[in-house]
Amino acid sequence: MDELVGRLASKAGIDRAVAEKTIGIVLGFLRNEGPSDKVQALIDQIPGAEAAIAASSGNGGFAKLMGGGLMAVGTRLMALGLGMSEIQNVARELFRFGRDKIGADQMGEIISGTPGLSQFA
Repeated sequence: MDELVGRLASKAGIDRAVAEKTIGIVLGFLRNEGPSDKVQALIDQIPGAEAAIAASSGNGGFAKLMGGGLMAVGTRLMALGLGMSEIQNVARELFRFGRDKIGADQMGEIISGTPGLSQFA
């Protein structure tokens, strides 16, 4: 997890704490909306990912009020102080990291199998 947090903080120009929260939010979204076997393979390659997902889902009622999907993720990331260009940079870096960990084909399947995600690839 430290490697991914460091990459996001550096490449997207965001604080490490924000990067860690962002990872949890995005991985939680992928787990709920993407192809589960491929997403789980990615999560399994990131030590600490499960804890980050659990920590990011702590908003309970607030998250449920916003609904689901990509728009809810965007709203949550903006609440962390990220702008649209930072969100795009984060997404691209996460996808690069995913390709490094599980390969381009599996990462491609996650991107194409998750509604709305291809616009960030």
